[in-house]
Amino acid sequence: MEKNSFGRSILEVVEIVVIALILSWVLRSFVVEARVIPTGSMLNTIQLQDRVVVDKLFFKWAELKRGDIVVFHPPERAGSKDDFIKRIIGLPGEKIEVKNQKVYINDQPLVEHYLLEPPRYHYGPQIIPQNAYFVMGDNRNNSADSHEWGMLPAGNITGRALFRYWPLDRFGLLAR
Repeated sequence: MEKNSFGRSILEVVEIVVIALILSWVLRSFVVEARVIPTGSMLNTIQLQDRVVVDKLFFKWAELKRGDIVVFHPPERAGSKDDFIKRIIGLPGEKIEVKNQKVYINDQPLVEHYLLEPPRYHYGPQIIPQNAYFVMGDNRNNSADSHEWGMLPAGNITGRALFRYWPLDRFGLLAR
């Protein structure tokens, strides 16, 4: 009788571990994911090695807005297979231009309190096509982003960064 009870206990532990692994995989693949930031392209907003939580499910039903920080598969022109994290700057149908160290949306300068430094390059003017976004890093002069490889197709976006959870002294929502 004792051997049968031990066998059931082992089976229960295996079932619990398998269910936990499946739930973890489903959550990470389709709902939320923790990400480590590998580059300085989003400085000062997000530091190297910060950890952020990315919403991979609910953002699909919400309208993405200017200022949202998104994770995406870069277009082939970007020359990378690794996911990128950048800020949405331009929305579908808008005219975007970078000149005089400022970003202009429909000929109006964009107020950007989150920049590490203003851009030292020129871009555009360009109309953002439907189902695409113009994304840039907050560290404008050290970011491989839309000013280099063009518009980001909406279908490439895999999630929206919600908040930083590490380090604890900077825990909180990411600034828009």
